[in-house]
Amino acid sequence: MTESSSTKVTTSTSAAAPDEKSPETRSATAGNPSSAGTRRTSAKASSTKTKRKTATSRKRRSASKISPDTPDALIAAPSLPVNEPGQFGRINVLDVTPNEEGGLYPGRVELGELFTVTAQVFIEGRNKVGATAVLRTPRGKIMASRTMTCVNPGLDRWTVELQAGEHSDVKPWEEGFAAVKRQLGHWTVTVEGWEDTFATWLHDARIKVRVHDSDVENALDEGAELLTRWSKTRGSKLHAEAKKTLQAAAATLANKELDPAERLAAADNDEIAALHESNPLRDGVSESRPVKLKVERPKSSFAAWYQFFPRSEGAYVDEANGKIVQGTLKTSVAGLERAKAEGFDIVYLPPIFPIGVTNRKGRNNTLVAGPDDPGSPFGIGSAEGGHDTVDPLLGTMDDFKALCAKAHELGLEIALDFALQCSPDHPWVKEHPNWFRHKPDGTIAFAENPPKKYQDIYPIDFNADMEGIEKEVVRLMNLWIDAGVTIFRVDNPHTKPVRFWQDVIASVTRRHPETLFLAEAFTRPGMMRALSYAGFTQSHCYFPWRNTKEQLEEYLNTTNCDDGFYQHNTFWPTTPDILTAYVRDNGIAGHAVRAVLAALGSPSWGIYNGYELIENRQRPGFEEQIDNEKYEIKVRDWSQAKKYGIAEMLTSLNRIRRAHPATHSYHNVTVLRSSDDNVLAFVRHTPAEFTGTGKPDTLIVVVNLDGHNAHQSLIHLELGDFGLPTDRGVQLKDELTGREFTWGWDNFVSLAPWADVAHVLSVQY
Repeated sequence: MTESSSTKVTTSTSAAAPDEKSPETRSATAGNPSSAGTRRTSAKASSTKTKRKTATSRKRRSASKISPDTPDALIAAPSLPVNEPGQFGRINVLDVTPNEEGGLYPGRVELGELFTVTAQVFIEGRNKVGATAVLRTPRGKIMASRTMTCVNPGLDRWTVELQAGEHSDVKPWEEGFAAVKRQLGHWTVTVEGWEDTFATWLHDARIKVRVHDSDVENALDEGAELLTRWSKTRGSKLHAEAKKTLQAAAATLANKELDPAERLAAADNDEIAALHESNPLRDGVSESRPVKLKVERPKSSFAAWYQFFPRSEGAYVDEANGKIVQGTLKTSVAGLERAKAEGFDIVYLPPIFPIGVTNRKGRNNTLVAGPDDPGSPFGIGSAEGGHDTVDPLLGTMDDFKALCAKAHELGLEIALDFALQCSPDHPWVKEHPNWFRHKPDGTIAFAENPPKKYQDIYPIDFNADMEGIEKEVVRLMNLWIDAGVTIFRVDNPHTKPVRFWQDVIASVTRRHPETLFLAEAFTRPGMMRALSYAGFTQSHCYFPWRNTKEQLEEYLNTTNCDDGFYQHNTFWPTTPDILTAYVRDNGIAGHAVRAVLAALGSPSWGIYNGYELIENRQRPGFEEQIDNEKYEIKVRDWSQAKKYGIAEMLTSLNRIRRAHPATHSYHNVTVLRSSDDNVLAFVRHTPAEFTGTGKPDTLIVVVNLDGHNAHQSLIHLELGDFGLPTDRGVQLKDELTGREFTWGWDNFVSLAPWADVAHVLSVQY
């Protein structure tokens, strides 16, 4: 509805100031005045009416205020009442994404992460519409308001990229982290659809002037009225010169002494088009229902993990007796320093609790342990204590706190494995026997997944006392957080109730909102998604088993799409439990390939130590390493790492990730067409307004998946999709080698495993 129509409307700002209801809400809640003939039957009713009138008067006065937070792009328009759920606005806004499960579980983004919002926005007939996405903090303050772009007119699909605040490098233990925490929580995105009256008018006016339509005078007069109203729109942040430009154009449109084409030209030019782009006239503004986003702290999405076993760090063979002397928390500082040198920022430690003796496993998971076998750290609990105790062979709680303090000094976070399982010697077996599943003969059942058996572990029965178990787990996690842990990697969470983890994570993060959780859940997709809904920040995933070009292209798109709002897949080439045939069979080149894919295929990636030493021998018949570190102490010669070059590759990849904002998001990957089945190519792109440098950031990753043979391929790059020039060559720099290339639309690439397994090409703007 326009101001020139016969129906009177009230204009208002499109966005209210913080802690102030929107004009549309004010209009809906002010109430209708009673008719003059209505009689009040009591003094109380009369008083209530007076109060309502006073409140309405205040609200009407406040409607004229302009919020200092109203962005330039939000131009006031005739307001409409707020719609009840299920009611359409003047403009139709549907299917706002991200918004799965009916909005029950909010999408998740890291503070400062770039993400995409889409919606269907349309109006009846042939009138034109526009759309604006408005991002608000938990307090309701507008942090961003961006005009959306129609990417599929046939389906009325509009899209825009937003950024949840600004990225921060402040660590959870540092003084400035309090400011970061204040930005965390549930933000909202609202899509505003609006009638683009100017665009509709201009489209028709151009045609009428061109064909000398008999109604051209009315069309030009209508344009003059429209531009005049645009220049006077209340709440507009049009500067004085812009208003004068609109008013001058309106005057020219109304000047009947000029030729119609001259009159139209006053409104149909680059200057007016720029104002329409930055400060459009927005009629009939209609809001979608707010879509929630959970904004989480740095490292919730963009993270580089490094895993080592403390008992192997600093371990050595005693020459006097030929026995291994295990490492301790004190000697584990060497592992911290190696992780730091290679550019990682999270160090993940397997369980450091006392290990049970009963049914202790021997080397390579044998049923009988030798006298010097240390057992699996996942068989938790002994006479020395349970999940709240440091294994005395590793040191003391003070030693652990010192290790955390050293990690923090190096800028590293400590992630601790929390395996909720017990050895037969765990204190809980005596203190809480009802927490375990019993057989008919009264004995406790050990864990099994037939035909696999885990005789050294008693699984917990959550049906008996889930509330009591939850309270104990929350106590334990808070204890380790107080010691310096900021992240928990949870072992096999899919074998416990999802509701259990939802309760535990909610309780822990209520007190420590900075705490992150990684789910080690290689299981069914539905369960993995449910755990993410329950609060797990990141998730292990199927990446180790995605090795062909077709598989990887599909999985890159799965990980880096709207699914990334809910499940943050972290890519690990190997783990203590996983050593695939690809890593086994492709040697040094295969290790390099999988590292490149992991580091640049997902914002979160991880390396299990020993990868630098090409530890790739499988236990016969199993997809894991022989002489597995879960069951023995490893004595490694780290001086040998240089000859393989993988440590250098890991360091380079982490350097590239830190330097390029395009690697930080789960929502900016485009797979490129390549002509060879062994050559995979994809792009990560972040526009200039979101990089913090004033320049766009574009990385092109090309990988030869064959660890034994050279391959050549043509790579097609759709230049315009990434804002690249289409009339000249694009200058690229290989971030791995420093070499420079010039690319166009179709580009020849040759990669050989004995030379370059991959290119990581940054566009030189």
